[in-house]
Amino acid sequence: MSDTLDTLENITYDELNEGDTATFTRTLSEEELVLFAAVSGDVNPVHLDSEFAAESMFKERIAHGMWSGSLISAALATVMPGPGTIYLEQSLAFKRPVKLDDTLTVTLTVLSKEPKNRVVFQCDVQNQKGQKVVSGEAKVIAPTEKVSLRKPRLPKITIEG
Repeated sequence: MSDTLDTLENITYDELNEGDTATFTRTLSEEELVLFAAVSGDVNPVHLDSEFAAESMFKERIAHGMWSGSLISAALATVMPGPGTIYLEQSLAFKRPVKLDDTLTVTLTVLSKEPKNRVVFQCDVQNQKGQKVVSGEAKVIAPTEKVSLRKPRLPKITIEG
């Protein structure tokens, strides 16, 4: 299962099995980094100021940790279980920095199914070099009714200044 189709189709609680996996991949662009800062309000200069970041322990600008976390949310919401999923809990351990132009792949693995349509997932995020950048677990309420719909078209956003 992957995030490459134009259709969103969920996987219901009854269809999920322990060990099932799915992936979601995204590359961090300059525009996405700036938009994430604008939307979140996190304007830490280590994300936005090259000169400041050069003096940091990373020696260059890095992504917001929660950008990586938001990819896990996107994977759960659009790939597995998909539309209708309700996010309940998330633990995250940040293992290494994410840099501009890094391509991250989220891998979700069903760890367990619990009563009341709850599902626990292992969530691992790796960069294009196969290095783990984030790991954790998520608990969701999986949908019980099957849905299939077109992915929404998002508006084009431009950044000024």
